[in-house]
Amino acid sequence: MTSHPPGTEGPAGLTIPPFAQELAGTLSVHAQYVLHGNIRDDYLVSRHGQDRYFSLAGLVWHTLRLRGFDALVRYDVVDGFTVHPADALPHVERLLGRGTVGRRFRGRLLRADPPALLDLEPLLRAVATGLEPAQRPRPGADRAEFGAGPLEQEHPQRLALLIDYAARIPTEVNRLSERERDFFLGCLKLANDVEPILHHRTGRTLFNPIVWLADGERDLPTWLVSGSDRIRTIGVPLPDMEDRRRMARLQAAEYAPPPAPSSTPPPSVLGSTAGSVSGSAAGPPGGVLSLLKDGERPPAAELDDRETREFARAAGGLTLRAMRDAVRLAADRRLPFGRMPDAVRIYRLGVEDNPWRRGHIRNQIREGEAFIRARVKGQAPAIGKTMDILKRAALGLSGAQAAHPGHRPRGVLFFAGPTGTGKTELAKSVATVLFGREDAYLRFDMSEFSAPHSADRLVGAPPGYVGYEAGGELTSAVRTDPFRVVLFDEIEKADKGVLDKFLQVLEDGRLTDGQGITTYFSECVLIFTSNLGVMTEDPATGLKRRVVEPGTDYQELAATVRDQVERHFVEVVGRPELMNRLGGNIVVFDFIGAEVARSIFDLQVDNIRSLMRQDQRLHLRLTEEATERLAERCTADLDNGGRGIGNALETALINPLARALFEEGPLPEESVVTVEAVAEDPDGTVRLDLGISRPAEWGTGS
Repeated sequence: MTSHPPGTEGPAGLTIPPFAQELAGTLSVHAQYVLHGNIRDDYLVSRHGQDRYFSLAGLVWHTLRLRGFDALVRYDVVDGFTVHPADALPHVERLLGRGTVGRRFRGRLLRADPPALLDLEPLLRAVATGLEPAQRPRPGADRAEFGAGPLEQEHPQRLALLIDYAARIPTEVNRLSERERDFFLGCLKLANDVEPILHHRTGRTLFNPIVWLADGERDLPTWLVSGSDRIRTIGVPLPDMEDRRRMARLQAAEYAPPPAPSSTPPPSVLGSTAGSVSGSAAGPPGGVLSLLKDGERPPAAELDDRETREFARAAGGLTLRAMRDAVRLAADRRLPFGRMPDAVRIYRLGVEDNPWRRGHIRNQIREGEAFIRARVKGQAPAIGKTMDILKRAALGLSGAQAAHPGHRPRGVLFFAGPTGTGKTELAKSVATVLFGREDAYLRFDMSEFSAPHSADRLVGAPPGYVGYEAGGELTSAVRTDPFRVVLFDEIEKADKGVLDKFLQVLEDGRLTDGQGITTYFSECVLIFTSNLGVMTEDPATGLKRRVVEPGTDYQELAATVRDQVERHFVEVVGRPELMNRLGGNIVVFDFIGAEVARSIFDLQVDNIRSLMRQDQRLHLRLTEEATERLAERCTADLDNGGRGIGNALETALINPLARALFEEGPLPEESVVTVEAVAEDPDGTVRLDLGISRPAEWGTGS
């Protein structure tokens, strides 16, 4: 027996979604409804424990039919009016007028143009009253002429009207044309004027409802939606875990991948009822993807519940209709049902290849640790913790302790500690190790996102704002390549609106941009860097001072930095939930010591040599005396870490070297340039004594 939320039991053992129950249960007091949100989905209905799925129109009709309604009329600006069931068409035409219904079958398909906007309001009034023109009260007539209570004329028809794509009726909802304003004003007046109808068979007094279908409740004029107690807004949510499991069971019971192509055409595998108004047909529900005969299909009790549970969990955030599409995708690729999570990932990302599943990613992580330690000096504890998180990501264990881990990013790292200690360098190294290239690393400087509304740059501006068409920098880049490292540098400088976006990414692994397109971060590694925890500001003087000093024991340093980071997000920013999402992913970097500083100096000098060799075909050498003099000068002040060493090298070596080479004039390729001595003038200018050996002078061309 399938379990259902409380309060959704309808007549005759029928179980319907809560939003449909809300609509059906308030027909005695509301004349119009605005359904918004997830309105393009399939919806599960259960009768005596047997699940089936319907479109929204099918669900509404299935619900109202059991309450004595005669027909469902549907309107949109393309097709005009359509009627269900078909045999109700003559009765509806007596209300609306012959030729009004958009599609009719009279031996051949006839099509009438949809009514103009100003002609539409009287037709809505006809549906709302259920009366033919001769019986209908005049608009604006005194209610006393027809009685103040429910309409009791000659058996008014019990109809419901769905106005689909309602958001596309006004050109611009905040700037209505005169014709649009008059139309919506007429609809508002209709909601206030119309009376409920006493049904002669059931004895129930209910309105003939007009139901507007919109993506959001603000897609219609605000004064219409909130202008009358007779108009009710109802949000239609995305399916929850239980709904997804019920749909997964339905699909599993029907599923078998099609066989390999043969000379004999296979039978049709797609049902034709899923998009119908009723959403019903003889046999199993629509959307069948099975080649099994009824007698061959295993009973539901024999289905692998683990596979359906994994499918439902992987489909978090998807609609039920998207789940059916993923099943169709799996059948097309001949995947077994147990691989439905892979089909969902393909449906979301559009690519079947998953680098995280390849063995070489694990090999690269295993072998890349030595590469990272060679590039990032003096940060053994930070590198060790980073590698642990990467190994966890490669195995898909991020968030595995949660009951429903959802689709969180593959890995999350928060690098904190003193400036210039290798945080950005480690992020680049992680990208190289994971994906074999540094361009898989995408960097955002959060100092550029410190202003209000700067989050629009990441996810795109809302409709109507400048830059709306361009989309978001972050969302567009990740959709282009979902397998990448994303670095958010100096996160403490970001605006609170940006931090709110990160909350959604860390929890759900997805963002919806200004154009309504969802971007998934489930294959990304997100890295945040920050200098928090090292300095603090005196609230009285505004002066900054160190909280921790160089030489502090690493365990004490790490504990202090974590406490300061937590204090910042909880007390200063007011986002404790962000700290909770980061959890144990804070990686603390240590200060640069003298020994590590010398290693960084040697590494950066090697980088200068390599660049001169590649670009200029010149060989740079330094004497031992020059090397020691430069090292002493460049590592004297370690407050700015490795970046400070690089800046000092620019001043003490690169700038005077470039000046001397310009003065020397063009040198032949393969010349050897030797820095023999380093001197400093009283004004601080550094001079180099160079020895230059040209190939012709030492008799070799290599």
